Amino acid sequence: ARKKKKKTIYLTFDDGPKKGSRKIMHIAEQEQVLISMFINGKHDYGSAEQTATYDSLLQCDFVELENHSFTHANNRYEKFYSRPDSAVKDFIRCADSLGLTNNIIRTPGRNIWRTKSINCTDIKKSLHAADSLQHAGFTAIGWDLEWHFDNQLNLTNTGDELIQQVDSLFSKNKTKKPEHLVVLAHNQVYATTADSPALDACIKKFKTADE
Repeated sequence: ARKKKKKTIYLTFDDGPKKGSRKIMHIAEQEQVLISMFINGKHDYGSAEQTATYDSLLQCDFVELENHSFTHANNRYEKFYSRPDSAVKDFIRCADSLGLTNNIIRTPGRNIWRTKSINCTDIKKSLHAADSLQHAGFTAIGWDLEWHFDNQLNLTNTGDELIQQVDSLFSKNKTKKPEHLVVLAHNQVYATTADSPALDACIKKFKTADE
């Protein structure tokens, strides 16, 4: 039998620290899997609870903290990316305020990649800002697959359905980097007890598939 190529799945969570962040952290600790959280600076200062959550994330060996901008573009994305210098300053402000030492970022509201081997911009109007971020020394990581949620912050597909999507992308070689797949999830979804078991079960299945 031909040996299967080893595949790597990156679990990434945007918009922390939020109410779901601790649940995600505990699942990562319990399953001993490394995850990435892309943090917004303004969320860290949103409340004493969020600041305490960030401090806990800092202490966790299974969470890598990355930069998701300070303001999250105030959810006015077109304006944010039309001013590249301001966008760069927003990411620098986040790094400075949170003491982030790596240069890995995820752009709010955009699936932008700027790495040594991948250059991809989902919306052309963001091109100049994306290039400016790279020139400022940032490495932008987008995603291959998003775990979607609805307006009530409930997941819209099951963990099994997500795993089927992962398998499909791998089999069709549709990931940005062959044999590597980045999953985008969001911290705020796991504030509800209903959705954290789905995440836990999904991670368990990813792990057994790897054996």
